[in-house]
Amino acid sequence: MIPILVSILVYIINVPFGYWRGGVKRFSLKWFLAIHVPVGISILLRYLCNINSDWKYIVLFVAMFIIGQYTGKYIYRLKYKTRIV
Repeated sequence: MIPILVSILVYIINVPFGYWRGGVKRFSLKWFLAIHVPVGISILLRYLCNINSDWKYIVLFVAMFIIGQYTGKYIYRLKYKTRIV
C-alpha cells in the first residue's frame, strides 16, 4: 500500500515540474533542473518510506515520474495553445 501512495505522490510532485519544463528552452539549465530536481525528491521519498529497490517498484516510480512530467507539459501546452507533440 505504501509504494502505491508514494508513487502517486511522485506523480503529483512531477506535474508542476513538467509544467515548468514545458515553458523553458530545451537543454537549458532550467530544463535540466525541471527534470532532475524531482528525481532527488522521489529518491528521498523512497528512502524515508523504507521502500526497497525491487525492480517492480523502480518501474512503477519511473512510470509515474514520466507520466507526471508529460501531464504537466501537456497542461502547459493547452494553456498557452502551443503545439502539442
